[in-house]
Amino acid sequence: MSTQQPLKIERGAQGVARVVMSRPEVHNAFDEALIAALTQAMRDLDADDSVRVIVLAGEGKSFSAGADLNWMQRQAAAPLEANLEDARRLAELFRTIATCGKPTIARVHGAALGGGMGLASACDICVASTAAVFATSEVKFGIIPSAISPYVIRAIGQRQATRYFQTAERIGARRAWELGLVHELAEGDALDAALEQVVQALLAGGPKAQAAAKELIRAVADRPIGAEVIEDTARRIATLRATPEAREGLSAFLEKRPAAWIREQ
Repeated sequence: MSTQQPLKIERGAQGVARVVMSRPEVHNAFDEALIAALTQAMRDLDADDSVRVIVLAGEGKSFSAGADLNWMQRQAAAPLEANLEDARRLAELFRTIATCGKPTIARVHGAALGGGMGLASACDICVASTAAVFATSEVKFGIIPSAISPYVIRAIGQRQATRYFQTAERIGARRAWELGLVHELAEGDALDAALEQVVQALLAGGPKAQAAAKELIRAVADRPIGAEVIEDTARRIATLRATPEAREGLSAFLEKRPAAWIREQ
């Protein structure tokens, strides 16, 4: 395990990397250092061919309580251009996670507030403890959940976002599951078992196909099903069928053996 505060990056078996936010004394709240470290870690792991799945987690009692209030005060006092550059770096963090070519899973326990809810929304999959709690709490501080908004709205929809962006209500884990933010719920002591089940399902898929599947969703979502979309989807599958990964996947299925990308534990 390599440790670089404020993150711990753990590389486990089968190409599973865990990125653990390590500011438990402030409930893994964001500041400049955590934003920079998390952005760079996600970029590095995305570029590493040995990594198959990225798990994002938090150390201590919370997943992430969002923005560090001391950091927010510093930015509020900064000149507009410096404030804007800082906001851009935060927005880039969420974009980096959301556009990562590798499957990403948020392992949420405890609080996931503000930017913490943004992280859970930006990841492909969210596995949460039944004790987890979410909120877009920004209006309580006189601001808005701007940087996280594209990902939260994508996860829970405009109608629900309209409520929670304004009320800043706490959202319990089961309600978050009902809203579509959380994919899997588990009791606290079963959280890692639920997470592992999702990880193993991801490891069975072809890595290039998974990256292409994520690109497909971004290309097709919210577009009318017209000739342009039909042609685009036809070209994508035709191109992918001709790849070595697709040929290997089909051969492995027909020969009743594991595909070459499936590694032994």
